[in-house]
Amino acid sequence: MDAIEQKDFIEMKPAREEPQHSDALVLFGVTGDLVYKKLFPAIYAMAKRGALNVPVVGVASSKWSLQQLHERAANSIRDAGGIDNPQALDHLLSRLKYVSGNYNDPKTFAALREALGDARRPAHYLAIPPAMFETMIQGLGTSGLADNARVIVEKPFGRDLCSARELNRIAHMVFPEDAIFRIDHFLGKEAIMNILYFRFANSFLEPIWNRDHVSSVQVTLSENFGVGSRGAFYETAGCLRDVIQNHLFQIVALLAMEPPPYRGFGAVHKQTADVFRAMRPLSPSDLVRGQYTGYRGEPGIKADSDVETFCALRLFIDSWRWQGVPWYLRSGKCLPETACEVTVQMKPPPQRLFADSAPEDGTANYLRFRLSPNSAIALAARVKRFGKDFIGDQRELLLVDERPAEETPYERLIGDAMAGNGALFIRQDAVEAAWEVVDPVLENHAPIYPYAPGTWGPCQADSLIAVDGRWHNPVVHLETGKPGTTTRPL
Repeated sequence: MDAIEQKDFIEMKPAREEPQHSDALVLFGVTGDLVYKKLFPAIYAMAKRGALNVPVVGVASSKWSLQQLHERAANSIRDAGGIDNPQALDHLLSRLKYVSGNYNDPKTFAALREALGDARRPAHYLAIPPAMFETMIQGLGTSGLADNARVIVEKPFGRDLCSARELNRIAHMVFPEDAIFRIDHFLGKEAIMNILYFRFANSFLEPIWNRDHVSSVQVTLSENFGVGSRGAFYETAGCLRDVIQNHLFQIVALLAMEPPPYRGFGAVHKQTADVFRAMRPLSPSDLVRGQYTGYRGEPGIKADSDVETFCALRLFIDSWRWQGVPWYLRSGKCLPETACEVTVQMKPPPQRLFADSAPEDGTANYLRFRLSPNSAIALAARVKRFGKDFIGDQRELLLVDERPAEETPYERLIGDAMAGNGALFIRQDAVEAAWEVVDPVLENHAPIYPYAPGTWGPCQADSLIAVDGRWHNPVVHLETGKPGTTTRPL
């Protein structure tokens, strides 16, 4: 954060004693896919930076030897990009221990206590299905392993408002709120953090960042692949629960929030929760659901599945700043690109001095945030063509900021949770407020519409936005990646 150190930014107000760093990391479900695909590579990256100086204890029901776990960790890192620092891998493996046992058996927690040795402030990462959270949290509480500890909970945080409240009740049976870290890896992305910085570090934006100058906002998260081997899980979730209610709502909150009154993550959390509270609950007419052709033939999918693989919705935030401005969110699988992008559409000039200064196709000036696969911010402005006629083209002034060596989201979030830094995690009231917005349409909605793989979803999504223009489809290959270029004429 340039001149301001991040540690200063994340301090609560009023100032309080610096939280103690966790002295061990416990990975429940260590033999599962999440640990293999995400957590082992993140911990390896921490080891390469010299940031892994505590024991790492894996816990699972599999009757594995420690050698088998070491081999799985090494294979995970190879698959994630290769072992480019053998010393770091050796350091990780030297820290890695394993406890095998049933989560319902008190002996498992006794064995975990023994494996932790002198550690008294562990961070427990629950990389397990949500159905097992209650058993795990109660076991930690009964065994005393929750004392002075932290718990890291992987999304989804429930599947509706009722289950989210129950999950929070279970967690608070044993852990105080400031010891619960609800992890959404999307919030650990550098480009997501840059939204917050860009909004409040630049004075030119504030005067136009409101209903008087913004006509609509679009957020698109697209994937060019299907559900693959995750079909059984996806049947329990769907696009609205899996992506929009958490990932895209978090982006909306950062874009729509009011300026925090002081420099602290407590203030940011309050402002983002206020955005969720101001969101108007969705109605069936605000929602379009789609399913790509061939989804029902994927492994683990029901033959008559009504689960959506595409979702588009229209959202309103009933606040002073955003009253009347529609927010359009969409996400889906088997779309043409894999990308995440925000388009803030500005209103046209109040007087049409030039014939093409207020295009009828809705392509007035806009601000575009590219969040993935690369990080970029672009401003679209009209530029006059050479000659006597007052006509022009809209072009983008593009800023690209790519840092190949930057921390991965899981690396950043694990480190922050162990340090007690809650800046990039989600608070209980925000989770429940977000569920209140989507709860009315989780069951009460129109049937799904089919769409062909490689398209931008069903045509009904175009009708949803038609009154405010059209969708801005991410076009990844047109960007040069060179700072300051003018690209993508419309």
